[in-house]
Amino acid sequence: MNKKGLIMGVIVIVIITGVVAYLSVPASETVNLDMGRTHGTISTAMGSPILGDPSAPITIVEFGDYQCTQCYNWFHDTKPAIFQDYIKTGKVNLVFVDLAFLGRDSPKAAQASYCAEDQEMYWAYHDILYNSQESEIDSGWANSERLKAFALILDLDVDLFESCLDSGKYSKRVQYNVQQARNHDIRDTPEFFIVGPDVQQQLRGAQSYSVFKQILDTMV
Repeated sequence: MNKKGLIMGVIVIVIITGVVAYLSVPASETVNLDMGRTHGTISTAMGSPILGDPSAPITIVEFGDYQCTQCYNWFHDTKPAIFQDYIKTGKVNLVFVDLAFLGRDSPKAAQASYCAEDQEMYWAYHDILYNSQESEIDSGWANSERLKAFALILDLDVDLFESCLDSGKYSKRVQYNVQQARNHDIRDTPEFFIVGPDVQQQLRGAQSYSVFKQILDTMV
């Protein structure tokens, strides 16, 4: 094994060990996670399922909070065109990583998205959160009762969802994601890393489609 391969192997082992140690949860609760998943320098192991083709050569890693108004703006104003032109065509995929820090309801909303993932409905739940956001932080739109109501709207198994949410099953998963943001000196949302085969570029704020297009077109 050459030196580069050895170093990469060590990095992967360290990340996997750190994820497992940080979570300290039963294996049955993390069975669907790729514990060694990374994009560039970022461990996305505890983030969302991949939106788009997992083998796409470019990944957009989005750090966001469900109570973040600029995240709401990006979700509505920029993401649809990126999805249509890049994700749907297999050129790019996207991973959402929680920086749940804006209020008391933010961590619970993030946890709820992973309870929905247990029923293979992560992205549907992610979307309903951003479609239901109210401008005032901790106004009650993302409290536990509303989070459970969203599960009902999506026709999830509500008993299973409520059990997951009330237990705090994914609290450490969300904490791990927040720590990833801090490790990369991210203090606000949204923030993005565009990761290609040989490059990683950081974007701060709810940038327009044209800004993303300019970067993506140089990588595709």
